[in-house]
Amino acid sequence: MERLLRVSALIDSFNQKVGRTVMWLVLVTVVISAANAVVRKALDTSSNAWLEAQWQLFGAVFMLCAAYTLLKNEHIRIDIINNLFPKRVRDWIDLLGHLLFLMPFVILMLVDGWPFFLASWRINEQSMNAGGLPQWPAKLLVPLGFTLLFLQGISEIVKRVAVMRGLVPDPHAAPGAPAHAGPEREHAA
Repeated sequence: MERLLRVSALIDSFNQKVGRTVMWLVLVTVVISAANAVVRKALDTSSNAWLEAQWQLFGAVFMLCAAYTLLKNEHIRIDIINNLFPKRVRDWIDLLGHLLFLMPFVILMLVDGWPFFLASWRINEQSMNAGGLPQWPAKLLVPLGFTLLFLQGISEIVKRVAVMRGLVPDPHAAPGAPAHAGPEREHAA
């Protein structure tokens, strides 16, 4: 298990670096959007390439930061209901959710995503809009993003099993909360 936890830490570190780097594309997207709006209003001209750059950059942020979001435990869930369960049940929900839902979906997207990108790349697919951008870089984001998410899914499964075995503290536990306590134990103390 120690070896798996070291691999998990490497995956976490890598996705942390990717997420913190890629999130700067939000600023780039905002600058492009603002500049494009100013040019369009002031000079009465526009460029499909700049519009498509905004879309592709947003896609890059969304796809490449999905693994970072999972690492930070910021993915969508119904916390109001989830927090009603004891810690042990929440751990099992996370583990089974990763194994039965996340990982099969990610594998399906990888199986479909690589051919989707490769077909576009082989023909050097271009935008159908005049002056638009090549489309294959945007399509590459699908398999890249899901590869990162696959790796992070493995990391989360390893960490959750280690937490359930009592080998490591819960990385997602609330600060100051005991790693082993559920809501009923926290209030009873």
